[in-house]
This record gives sequence, C-alpha cells and structure tokens, in this order.
Amino acid sequence: MILYDLRCAAGHTFETWFRNGKAYDLQCAAGEIVCPICGGTDIAKAPMAPRIGKSRAEDSPEQTTARAAYDQLAKLRVEIESTCDYVGDAFAEEARRIHYGEIDNHNIYGNATETQVEELREEGVAFGRIPWLPRANA
Repeated sequence: MILYDLRCAAGHTFETWFRNGKAYDLQCAAGEIVCPICGGTDIAKAPMAPRIGKSRAEDSPEQTTARAAYDQLAKLRVEIESTCDYVGDAFAEEARRIHYGEIDNHNIYGNATETQVEELREEGVAFGRIPWLPRANA
C-alpha cells in the first residue's frame, strides 16, 4: 500500500491510499479518482515529503540498551538449556543434594518458589536467578 498526497485542478489537496503506483496511474487515467471537496476528476500527485521509518541506528539509547539486554538473555537461555540439566520444580531439592555432596556436582536449572529460594540462601547453597524469557520470545 502507498499513500499519495493528491491535488485537484481547483487546488484542493487530499490523501488517498493505493495498492501500488500502477494502481494510481490506472485509476487516474480512467478518471476514477474524485476530489472529496469539489468532485473534480482532474487529479495529479501533489508534492509530498516521504515518510521514512527510523532505522535501528536511530533508536534511543534506552531502546538500544533494552534490545541488547533482551538479546543477551535470549542467548543465555540457549546456553543454559544446552549445557545444564532441567530439573523442573525439583530444583531446590536437586540443588541441596549437589550442595551436600549426595550426588555428583553438575549444572542444573529449573523452578523454585520464593520460599525455596530463601531457604536455599539460608543454607548457603550457591545458585543464581535469571529472568527467564518466555519461549515464544526467546
């Protein structure tokens, strides 16, 4: 779709959408474009400034920083999923078993409630918390 500024022979300016430039040419030649103000069909393109979208280089520093953080979190998720064992809701139990030497030390990831997180901290179990991006956005 393309938006053109148009002008009729009486000088009225208005905007109209077209499928593409060729559609404008065909409709104009057939007299199918009508000025909404006076009903005239002698229509031409009016001078207009192009509407150019911002490139990533023109993003604000906040947008650039947020995008970079998001990209890093997405990469981190891929790294964790490829190098660690997923233990789901058993994370706190598995982390304790590793901490106390009941099982071999290995990298795990999973879910823990706020209560479980606090208990692990009190016991001195080493772990990290990562903001997990939803799968659809990762």
